Amino acid sequence: MNREALAALLAREAECTAVRAQGAGGQNVNKVSSAIHLRFDVPASSLPEAHKARLLALSDQRLSGDGVIVIKAQEQRTQARNREDALQRLLELVASVATPPRRRIATKPTFGSRQRRLESKARDGQIKALRRRAID
Repeated sequence: MNREALAALLAREAECTAVRAQGAGGQNVNKVSSAIHLRFDVPASSLPEAHKARLLALSDQRLSGDGVIVIKAQEQRTQARNREDALQRLLELVASVATPPRRRIATKPTFGSRQRRLESKARDGQIKALRRRAID
Protein backbone atom coordinates (compact mmCIF):
# COMPACT_ATOMS: atom_id res chain seq x y z
CA MET A 1 0.00 0.00 0.00
CA ASN A 2 1.63 3.28 -1.08
CA ARG A 3 1.86 6.31 1.18
CA GLU A 4 -0.76 8.43 -0.64
CA ALA A 5 -3.36 5.66 -0.55
CA LEU A 6 -2.57 5.05 3.10
CA ALA A 7 -2.96 8.76 3.91
CA ALA A 8 -6.34 8.89 2.14
CA LEU A 9 -7.54 5.78 3.97
CA LEU A 10 -6.45 7.14 7.37
CA ALA A 11 -8.07 10.54 6.72
CA ARG A 12 -11.32 8.80 5.78
CA GLU A 13 -11.42 6.41 8.75
CA ALA A 14 -10.02 8.65 11.50
CA GLU A 15 -12.44 10.56 13.70
CA CYS A 16 -11.34 14.11 14.56
CA THR A 17 -12.87 16.12 17.41
CA ALA A 18 -12.06 19.74 18.19
CA VAL A 19 -11.29 20.46 21.86
CA ARG A 20 -9.85 23.37 23.77
CA ALA A 21 -6.07 23.41 23.94
CA GLN A 22 -4.29 23.30 27.28
CA GLY A 23 -1.88 25.91 28.57
CA ALA A 24 -1.66 29.65 28.29
CA GLY A 25 -3.43 31.23 25.35
CA GLY A 26 -4.38 34.80 26.17
CA GLN A 27 -7.85 36.19 25.50
CA ASN A 28 -8.92 33.42 23.10
CA VAL A 29 -8.12 30.51 25.42
CA ASN A 30 -11.69 29.90 26.63
CA LYS A 31 -13.45 30.66 23.36
CA VAL A 32 -11.63 28.76 20.61
CA SER A 33 -11.39 24.97 20.24
CA SER A 34 -8.23 24.71 18.19
CA ALA A 35 -6.79 21.44 19.52
CA ILE A 36 -7.70 18.17 17.81
CA HIS A 37 -8.35 14.73 19.33
CA LEU A 38 -7.88 12.15 16.60
CA ARG A 39 -9.24 8.66 17.25
CA PHE A 40 -8.44 5.73 14.98
CA ASP A 41 -10.03 2.34 15.69
CA VAL A 42 -7.44 -0.20 14.54
CA PRO A 43 -9.56 -3.41 14.67
CA ALA A 44 -12.44 -1.78 12.75
CA SER A 45 -10.20 -0.18 10.12
CA SER A 46 -9.69 -1.50 6.60
CA LEU A 47 -5.92 -1.79 7.00
CA PRO A 48 -4.34 -5.13 6.03
CA GLU A 49 -4.43 -7.71 8.82
CA ALA A 50 -0.63 -7.76 9.13
CA HIS A 51 -0.56 -3.98 9.70
CA LYS A 52 -3.32 -4.27 12.32
CA ALA A 53 -1.49 -7.02 14.18
CA ARG A 54 1.78 -5.06 14.29
CA LEU A 55 -0.04 -1.88 15.36
CA LEU A 56 -1.86 -3.66 18.18
CA ALA A 57 1.43 -5.27 19.31
CA LEU A 58 3.06 -1.86 19.82
CA SER A 59 3.70 -0.75 23.38
CA ASP A 60 2.68 2.83 22.67
CA GLN A 61 0.91 4.98 25.25
CA ARG A 62 -1.34 6.40 22.51
CA LEU A 63 -2.87 2.95 21.98
CA SER A 64 -5.77 2.17 24.34
CA GLY A 65 -6.66 -1.28 25.61
CA ASP A 66 -9.46 -1.75 23.08
CA GLY A 67 -7.19 -0.96 20.11
CA VAL A 68 -8.01 2.72 19.55
CA ILE A 69 -5.14 5.09 18.78
CA VAL A 70 -5.70 8.54 20.33
CA ILE A 71 -3.54 11.44 19.17
CA LYS A 72 -3.88 14.96 20.56
CA ALA A 73 -2.52 17.79 18.42
CA GLN A 74 -2.39 21.29 19.90
CA GLU A 75 0.91 22.75 18.76
CA GLN A 76 -0.48 24.84 15.89
CA ARG A 77 -2.69 27.90 16.22
CA THR A 78 -5.44 26.78 13.88
CA GLN A 79 -7.73 23.77 13.96
CA ALA A 80 -6.99 22.85 10.34
CA ARG A 81 -3.22 22.76 10.89
CA ASN A 82 -3.65 20.72 14.08
CA ARG A 83 -5.81 18.25 12.13
CA GLU A 84 -3.09 17.95 9.47
CA ASP A 85 -0.47 17.48 12.20
CA ALA A 86 -2.50 14.73 13.91
CA LEU A 87 -3.10 12.92 10.59
CA GLN A 88 0.60 13.18 9.75
CA ARG A 89 1.56 11.64 13.11
CA LEU A 90 -0.95 8.83 12.59
CA LEU A 91 0.44 8.23 9.10
CA GLU A 92 4.00 8.02 10.49
CA LEU A 93 2.87 5.56 13.17
CA VAL A 94 1.10 3.30 10.65
CA ALA A 95 3.97 3.61 8.15
CA SER A 96 6.43 2.51 10.85
CA VAL A 97 4.71 -0.89 11.04
CA ALA A 98 4.04 -1.18 7.30
CA THR A 99 7.23 -3.12 6.65
CA PRO A 100 7.60 -6.37 8.59
CA PRO A 101 10.62 -6.59 10.90
CA ARG A 102 13.62 -8.41 9.49
CA ARG A 103 14.16 -11.94 10.77
CA ARG A 104 17.18 -12.33 12.97
CA ILE A 105 19.76 -14.72 11.62
CA ALA A 106 21.51 -16.65 14.38
CA THR A 107 25.30 -16.38 14.26
CA LYS A 108 28.08 -18.10 16.13
CA PRO A 109 30.66 -16.20 18.17
CA THR A 110 33.94 -15.71 16.35
CA PHE A 111 37.08 -17.58 17.31
CA GLY A 112 38.69 -14.37 18.56
CA SER A 113 35.74 -13.44 20.75
CA ARG A 114 35.75 -16.93 22.32
CA GLN A 115 39.50 -16.61 23.01
CA ARG A 116 39.06 -13.16 24.59
CA ARG A 117 36.22 -14.46 26.76
CA LEU A 118 38.29 -17.40 28.03
CA GLU A 119 41.34 -15.19 28.71
CA SER A 120 39.14 -12.74 30.63
CA LYS A 121 37.66 -15.62 32.70
CA ALA A 122 41.16 -16.91 33.50
CA ARG A 123 42.32 -13.42 34.49
CA ASP A 124 39.29 -12.91 36.74
CA GLY A 125 39.88 -16.31 38.34
CA GLN A 126 43.51 -15.39 39.11
CA ILE A 127 42.45 -12.09 40.67
CA LYS A 128 39.98 -13.93 42.91
CA ALA A 129 42.62 -16.55 43.80
CA LEU A 130 44.98 -13.77 44.93
CA ARG A 131 42.30 -12.48 47.29
CA ARG A 132 42.35 -15.77 49.23
CA ARG A 133 44.30 -16.15 52.41
CA ALA A 134 47.88 -17.34 51.93
CA ILE A 135 48.61 -20.81 53.35
CA ASP A 136 51.74 -20.81 55.59
